[in-house]
Amino acid sequence: MTFITLVAFLVIFGMYSFHVLEAKEPLCSKFAYEEQLLEKMIRTEIKVETMVNEIKKTEDNVISTLGDIKQTVTDMFADMMGNITDEMLRRSDEIKRREESFTKLFEETRTNLTSDMKAKREEELIQLQGKLERPPIAFHAHHVADLVLDTSDEIIIFTKSLFNEGTGYDTSTGFFTAPVGGLYQFVVHTCAYANKYAFIGLVLEGEAIALDSNYDGNYYTCSTVGAIVRVRSGEKVWVKSTSSASNRQLQQDSLRMNTFSGVLINK
Repeated sequence: MTFITLVAFLVIFGMYSFHVLEAKEPLCSKFAYEEQLLEKMIRTEIKVETMVNEIKKTEDNVISTLGDIKQTVTDMFADMMGNITDEMLRRSDEIKRREESFTKLFEETRTNLTSDMKAKREEELIQLQGKLERPPIAFHAHHVADLVLDTSDEIIIFTKSLFNEGTGYDTSTGFFTAPVGGLYQFVVHTCAYANKYAFIGLVLEGEAIALDSNYDGNYYTCSTVGAIVRVRSGEKVWVKSTSSASNRQLQQDSLRMNTFSGVLINK
């Protein structure tokens, strides 16, 4: 009992001592601690509020800076787009002007080419029509009835006609009368009797346009003379002896032929 009583006493004494000690602690220390703690909390809250204000101010600055950057970028982009748009418009106008110039040049070239082709076609049609409307004019006559050339300026008449397109040559007179004016070619082929002379002239309206002479003491000889000349409609061309005497004589036989021919080359 004594040991148990002792233990209980010690426990009760310890509890009493604890309460006594707790009761002896100054009551003001608790309030001081709380005051200090409150002060710390207030200071901490002020610091936090200051930090919040600083953060908000920083956030506002960041937002303002971002806004300025955004506005700058927007302005730069707008300027760039404006420059690009202006350049595109300028190039578009230039392309349009070039297109209009090319179109105008093409139209002028096409018009000129069409006009030239039309004029050339009309000219060719007129020429073709003239050729179609123009009868062929050509003749070829032979066989001289009077071979002796003893008369001054004697007209040599070729009495036979192989063809006479346009009926310009007259076998009775020896004259070729141009049905139409134009450029003609005439050819005279004559043969001289052996040991005889032949002096021949091609005449247009009384004016000699070609001359020839032919002679051989032992053989019959032949020669040809011709001319290309412009003849007006109605003018006459003929062949004559330019020197007449008893020793002037032509020759024709089965081996030799005297001929007079002509053809209209162009009007």
